[in-house]
Amino acid sequence: MMVKEVLFGKTLEELKQVAKDLGFPGFVAKQLADWLYKKKVTGIDEMLNISKKNRDILKEKYDLGLSAYNKVQESIDGTKKYLFKTISDQYIEAAYIPSENRNTLCVSSQVGCKMGCLFCMTGKQGFQKNLSAGEILNQMVSIDENDKLTNLVYMGMGEPMDNLDEVLKSLEIITSEWGFAWSPRRINVSTIGVVPAMRRFIEESECHLAISMHSPLNDQRKELMPIENVYPIEDVIQTLREYDFGRQRRISFEYIMFEGVNDSKEHALEIAKLINGLHSRVNLIKFHPIPNSPLKGSSNEVMERFKNVLENKGIITTIRKSRGEDIYAACGLLSTKKLVENKSNKDY
Repeated sequence: MMVKEVLFGKTLEELKQVAKDLGFPGFVAKQLADWLYKKKVTGIDEMLNISKKNRDILKEKYDLGLSAYNKVQESIDGTKKYLFKTISDQYIEAAYIPSENRNTLCVSSQVGCKMGCLFCMTGKQGFQKNLSAGEILNQMVSIDENDKLTNLVYMGMGEPMDNLDEVLKSLEIITSEWGFAWSPRRINVSTIGVVPAMRRFIEESECHLAISMHSPLNDQRKELMPIENVYPIEDVIQTLREYDFGRQRRISFEYIMFEGVNDSKEHALEIAKLINGLHSRVNLIKFHPIPNSPLKGSSNEVMERFKNVLENKGIITTIRKSRGEDIYAACGLLSTKKLVENKSNKDY
């Protein structure tokens, strides 16, 4: 049986190639994009301004490629965690985070992650596969609140810069006039600091960038984040200094605080020294304990003192409110490891 290609997640250029390959008029590509990304159809037969004959030809070789979520859990604070099955029968999670003035979806870009950060459940899972642009976008359009979304963050499972081609393709679809037509200012993409890919992201996208720092000290950051052995945090920040981000595009540093590890006044002063003069902000994040980890989260009092040290050095600093901890939807807690273990290794 022939495996059909998926339409959802193709760029306009790719849809032009589809139309050309099938012998359709060139304008059909724009019609396809319109149905896929603006009218959000659920089947090829709904594309009514394409002739029935051409729809039948399309269905022979292509599937739409959308899939519903498998499960949803709701937190006491209103956060919801959605479980999706990928095309290759693996699983990912996305977190919907409503608040007073925005509704944010945290999407995954990989099944698992290669980066092995000490404090992250996804990292403990290991790496299974990269998601396609369509699988990334499917999380956005298939949740119950898809029409309420105001913001998108690529901070779910995986390292976005380790799957950059598909991430950039998904961003092109979200921000293009022929796609979802979102402003790039509504989207924030995170990285632990994969410098070559980060450089390409800065040059090819207008979306905000979030850097996972978690320690300004090299030796300590190596213990927490193996990537430090390859791309030291100084190199990451020096790369950022090479670009003019303007006043609208935001750089932020994510900093999970661990009790007695990275939460001293000296750490705060080192951060201030490291990012001095860089137009950026620091988000302090409470650590949510994960199984078999010796790390503990800093107290609220310690986080406030840390924030004050940074602010006294002129750095915009916020303490990010924890959301969805009771359903394992908070920062660093997304994982489908149990579902991976329940499947035979041959599936991976």
